[in-house]
Amino acid sequence: MLERYRTVRESGSKEIVIKKSRFIGHIMPAQTESEAIAFIEQVKKEHWNATHNCSAYMIGERDEIQKQSDDGEPSGTAGKPILEVIRSQGLKNVAIVVTRYFGGIMLGAGGLIRAYTDGAVAAIEAGEAITRVLHRQIYVEVDYTWLGKIENELRTRGVRTGQSSFADKVTLLCLPENQEADSFTAWMIDLTQGQSVITEGERIYFIEGE
Repeated sequence: MLERYRTVRESGSKEIVIKKSRFIGHIMPAQTESEAIAFIEQVKKEHWNATHNCSAYMIGERDEIQKQSDDGEPSGTAGKPILEVIRSQGLKNVAIVVTRYFGGIMLGAGGLIRAYTDGAVAAIEAGEAITRVLHRQIYVEVDYTWLGKIENELRTRGVRTGQSSFADKVTLLCLPENQEADSFTAWMIDLTQGQSVITEGERIYFIEGE
């Protein structure tokens, strides 16, 4: 799993007008190629009367899957620029469709490339680019006498936390960044003078800054 990667928060769409042609950029986060294809087909169905529905998607931790379609526009003027926007913004696991309703004015190859580039950028603005950071669940079981000290130290260090559970002892759910998990565990053992029981859980992505 990647320690961090850029994608978009949610699906969205945004329209721009260039020389009377309407370009609507649509975007969706997609974890698999089948999700990306289903999204593209959905947009095509919704905009069945559009002149073109050009698309591109990039899927995989190492961008293993990269596909693009000009959907009838001159070769290289639509799908490729959309894919290049995804690549240049460092996004992963996203699919973009730029719908065009022809307005009667020819744009030429250069104009089309710029228009579909702008349409893709508009789509990303609508979906909101974010960074997902990998964290690890660390469960810390201690006597209640340690609770105040640990909570204070976690706040001071800015460590993300989850729901604590209370029984004979208290178990705190700590969520340090994955790459810092080992050093966090060592620090917690030292902080509690070896009087804590520490268990690792799953790895989970959170949005950076939230």
